[in-house]
Amino acid sequence: MELTTPLPPQDGDFEALKTGLTTFNESFTGAVYKEKVSSFVKDDSGKIVGGILGEINWNWMHIQGLWIDESIRNSGWGRRLLSEMEHYSLRKKTTNIRLETTTFQALGFYIKAGYEIFGELANMPEGHTSYFLQKQLGAQIK
Repeated sequence: MELTTPLPPQDGDFEALKTGLTTFNESFTGAVYKEKVSSFVKDDSGKIVGGILGEINWNWMHIQGLWIDESIRNSGWGRRLLSEMEHYSLRKKTTNIRLETTTFQALGFYIKAGYEIFGELANMPEGHTSYFLQKQLGAQIK
């Protein structure tokens, strides 16, 4: 056996690690439903000017990113994207959502949308704080 030096993984190495972790985890949890999902805002020419990316795993929706182009920011598109993802989660019987944001991103936006901070990480990135938020969805979303 050997221990390799930390380097970018070779093709297949990362997948082998993920497969091992999944097999181990599922020995405790049973088969886990996973699904990647996204929604986009496109302008009249079809160019993406906003979007949201998420993944359902262990009955939680993890919002991995939400971006709105500066040209349409503050016009309701972010809230519409987030709401769409929340409704999708409910259709999949997933009532928990989590996400991360930082001091220079959209903490106030998420708090206004009903998300609550459950953790913070100072200096992530340097000079800023990362916030970890969650929301339990009810039977109906506003």
